[in-house]
Amino acid sequence: MKFAKNIAILLLTITFTQSNHAQYILVDDNRTVEDLVENILINSSCANVSNISVSGWAFTSGNSYGFFNASGTSFPFEDGVIISTGRAASAVGPNGNLLSEGPTNWLGDNDLQNAINENNTINATVIEFDFLPFANKVSFDYIFSSEQYLSNPSPNQCNFSDGFAFLLKEASSSEYTNLAVVPNTNIPVKITTVRGQGTICPPANEEYFDAFNGFEHPTNYNGQTKILKAESNVTPGVLYHIKLVIADQGNNLYDSSIFLGGGSFTIETDLGEDRLIATGNPLCPDETLLLNATNSTAVGYKWFRNTIEIIGETGPTLLVDDFGIYKVEVIFNPTCSSFGEIEIEYSTNPVPNDTTLTQCDSDGDGFALFNLNDANNDVIGSNTNVGSPFYYLTQADAENAQNPIANFSSFQNTVVNQVIYARLQNNFGCFGISEVTLSTSNNTVAITPFAICDGDVEQNGITAIDLNNEISPTLLSNFTPGLVVNYYPTEGDAQLQVNQIASPYINLTAFQEIIFARITDGVSCFGIIPITININTFVPTNFENETLFLCENESLIIGVDAIFESYVWNNGETTPEIVVNQPGTYIVTVTNTEGCTAQKTFIVTASGPATITSINIKDFAESNNTVEINYTGLGNYVFSLDGSFFQNSPIFTNVSAGEYTITINDLNGCEATFETIIVLDYPKFFTPNGDGINDYWKIENLNQPAAKIYIFNRYGKFLKQIGSNGLGWDGNFSGSPMQASDYWFTLYLEDGRIIKGHFTLKR
Repeated sequence: MKFAKNIAILLLTITFTQSNHAQYILVDDNRTVEDLVENILINSSCANVSNISVSGWAFTSGNSYGFFNASGTSFPFEDGVIISTGRAASAVGPNGNLLSEGPTNWLGDNDLQNAINENNTINATVIEFDFLPFANKVSFDYIFSSEQYLSNPSPNQCNFSDGFAFLLKEASSSEYTNLAVVPNTNIPVKITTVRGQGTICPPANEEYFDAFNGFEHPTNYNGQTKILKAESNVTPGVLYHIKLVIADQGNNLYDSSIFLGGGSFTIETDLGEDRLIATGNPLCPDETLLLNATNSTAVGYKWFRNTIEIIGETGPTLLVDDFGIYKVEVIFNPTCSSFGEIEIEYSTNPVPNDTTLTQCDSDGDGFALFNLNDANNDVIGSNTNVGSPFYYLTQADAENAQNPIANFSSFQNTVVNQVIYARLQNNFGCFGISEVTLSTSNNTVAITPFAICDGDVEQNGITAIDLNNEISPTLLSNFTPGLVVNYYPTEGDAQLQVNQIASPYINLTAFQEIIFARITDGVSCFGIIPITININTFVPTNFENETLFLCENESLIIGVDAIFESYVWNNGETTPEIVVNQPGTYIVTVTNTEGCTAQKTFIVTASGPATITSINIKDFAESNNTVEINYTGLGNYVFSLDGSFFQNSPIFTNVSAGEYTITINDLNGCEATFETIIVLDYPKFFTPNGDGINDYWKIENLNQPAAKIYIFNRYGKFLKQIGSNGLGWDGNFSGSPMQASDYWFTLYLEDGRIIKGHFTLKR
């Protein structure tokens, strides 16, 4: 962000004034455009420049273009030409104030807008001229500086971009080409396409951005690019027109400038791009390169290697067969020469290894299908930066990279121990040739079928087979140590090494499957062996899981038939049966003679007799008497009052008066619980007629010595008190029979309850 000159700057002493001035560029914005083009930018007798013009803005004391001198400063150019969207002289440092100098009636440039895909340009400065090149390439160096390179911009400033272009065309053409582009692209250089990190605006091609400038900078701009090169091939003897143009975009604020390096506009002889390892295009050993500087107007040529003239080389071409920096001087007249330069580096050739590729030959005739890619690692060896080898039938084909074998992964040899040729090429196209001998092996080994147990819950003969641990160790014991085995569904797949089977492998055919093992040392094949795998199932009878109950203070014997090879319980015991006295889950694993296993689980649950904690009896309710049994216990219980009919609920309703024996049975087989109760009620009538039936009124089964019963007539007159164990009331009062009628009683029970009711005396 721009900051104003502060008091500290104003108080700088005169002592430091001269030294500070030496840090900043100097600008002369009153020179003629002819002087700037012919003597500053080009400064060459070979230029042959004409038709020079300029358009810009003439300020009160100078122009929007001029000469700059940066001698003694940190600015990358010594001197050169500046063209600006403001007053050229305002570019002088320090970077202390914001430059927004152009007026609003200073127009933009349509050619620039078309070249950089921007619109609404304003404050354009343009220098144009024609030139007639002697050689085939033109180039010049430049730096783009701008106030729009803000170190602390607001988000809306990220999309604004002053722009410039170096527009080249043949003078007779109307189509321009913009030379001011990001190197190796066609992207125009501008604020949005070349910007460094460190702001909220996204960086772009930051390797070409120099810096956001602080206060003490040689120029008065917020940031700048590195030195960039504009260049183009041209046709010698054809007249060209170039237009150097810069403008603000959108408005006349935040000025920008182009600094063109003094004397950097050169007309060169193009010898082609450098041939370097770093750029991926060096020459290969024994390869030559013809450098061509032919120019029909030249009168002589000089060639140099590493700055030393090559004596005797005075022709337009030079055949290069060694590394170095080569330079040509193309002489047009005693005062005019064009120069060209190219740097040559050489790579080394890969040195591929000869190797032998061995394939399995099941019929022993010396012929087999080879996957030539298996030889790749041996051929490559320690070579680096190389691709996969290509294979050829003849050495000539390999050297000329012609007629490669059609299918590397499936090649049928035509000669026993046939030799083919591998071409190994590095990233630069340099190559070497090696021999690959195709041999066959006919190792046959009789392998006993493997017995595998079906390890799944569902014993259907389909299971996961651990080939690496259940098959491979036994199989490889028939061969020398150090070999490896891979498995395939068919012999053909094993030959071609396709459709490899991964481990664990789930067999496709129930109970028996045949697969093919390929034995190799990682490359060569030593045998393809058919492997028969039998999948054994093991389903013992009566092996369903069981749930059992263990009564308190008892033990239980659990187990399986004693017909298996071994037994292992999850508590460590190894007998067919075990005795348990604790609830829990008990698992027995049995093994048969084939080594297959099966498991049975016993879930032992605790149980026991019920404990009656209380009994709630609601009696003297005629037919609505109820009995509720309260209990605790681990078992699963049913309840009865008569020992015959049992129910799940501990609550009985509609219980008649009488004596009952409560029975609680444990459905899990543990001991029953018993307790006797009495349900009380009173008779509703009696007939004291001496026939021995209902001659007394009493409450049966009361059995409460402290209980008291008082009898009253309908008017409340007390007639009789009887006890719980006597004969009862005989219907007399003071020796005389009472008349037939209803009578009332009050019963005082030992638990404090008081029962009242009435009954009928019948005669």
